[in-house]
Amino acid sequence: MTETVKKPKISLIWQIIIGLVLGAAIGQHANYVINTPNSGFNPATAQTVVEVIGILGSLFVGALKAVAPFLVFVLVTSAVARHNHGVKTNIRPILILYLLGTFGAALVAVLGSFMFPSTITLVAADAVDVRPPEGIGAVLKNLLMNLVSNPFASLVNANYIGILFWAVLLGLALRRASQATLDMIHDLSDAVTAVVHGVIKCAPYGIFGLVTVTAATTGFPKMMAEYGQLIGVLLACMAFVAFVFNPLIVFMKIRKNPYPLVLQCLRESGVPAFFTRSSAANIPVNIALAKKLNLQEETYSVSIPLGATINMAGAAITITVLTLAAAHTQGIQVDFLTALLLSLLATIGACGASGVPGGSLLLIPLACNLFNIPNDIAMQVVAVGYIIGVIQDSAETALNSSTDVLFTAAADIAAEREKAAQVYSENP
Repeated sequence: MTETVKKPKISLIWQIIIGLVLGAAIGQHANYVINTPNSGFNPATAQTVVEVIGILGSLFVGALKAVAPFLVFVLVTSAVARHNHGVKTNIRPILILYLLGTFGAALVAVLGSFMFPSTITLVAADAVDVRPPEGIGAVLKNLLMNLVSNPFASLVNANYIGILFWAVLLGLALRRASQATLDMIHDLSDAVTAVVHGVIKCAPYGIFGLVTVTAATTGFPKMMAEYGQLIGVLLACMAFVAFVFNPLIVFMKIRKNPYPLVLQCLRESGVPAFFTRSSAANIPVNIALAKKLNLQEETYSVSIPLGATINMAGAAITITVLTLAAAHTQGIQVDFLTALLLSLLATIGACGASGVPGGSLLLIPLACNLFNIPNDIAMQVVAVGYIIGVIQDSAETALNSSTDVLFTAAADIAAEREKAAQVYSENP
């Protein structure tokens, strides 16, 4: 009898890395062909190849964005409806971690900007067709109005605050439903989760398409030369938060080496988020990772979509660094107390930032008002943000999204540790 030899299966992460490398190589070559006269290749053909490959990326991001709102609604409704009253959800400590992480990231950005003050070459902002909020009151009002938005409109517009609100209400109402109804909701939750797993398996192809388009469109060396220091300060602050500040918070919570968990979250959540550039689109990826980590569904089904809305350490860094760069460019002297106030303002503003590409940039004019920087100057800073957005927004989203899972896992592990210690104290 002949034994069937199974071929070793390549893990999803390695598939993503392969797609990343291939996309970068093809995209960089296309960029050379398109921007180099007499290169020996047809620029039109290169552009067509990039556009065709780019469809893979658009399909992947589109599928994630399409399934994420319904997934969150079904998971939260199911978790609340089937919630066991004896099970603690740990949402409060997770919220504290979210706010602490965001405020700490803003402080790191202040220190980084003071150590390496950046000035920027402002550009015309005519092409930036956006309307930033007029103040913190407008941000808070927007959040509250999103809370009571029409539930169907919330699903269509991916308004996760509204989705969470209505899902929780529906889940509470369904607690008295029959067991058959609860089982049906649970089965629907499993079915949607299975669909999400299918979408995530396509991540290597999607990232291949996204990287190809990015490398072909963006001249990374040119951009780095003109805005190198600004990008450097942004990335250094985000790296410090990801590899030093966040692990410190997690260590204080779980009391053991945080880096295995930190690196896993960055690898399995941060890498996809880096290329989708959307915390909202990365929600299905995070929920799949939370399930893989065996976290409590009653907790992560709420904390992950909530984190995609309010856990915005990367956004706080972007708002703070670009605002201080605008102040330095205008020759404004910033004292420590004003910088501390800016950190608080950036934290509150970041919590109201949209979980879509470039969402944090719209809050820069709000922060610039603290230094009486005119709105036309602030909008030019926003335009600079869009120019460097390929790098800045990707790193920002990777930090934001991976931290959602990291803090959820930390709170869950800490709760299990406390529970085990209590059981041991009662039965030594």
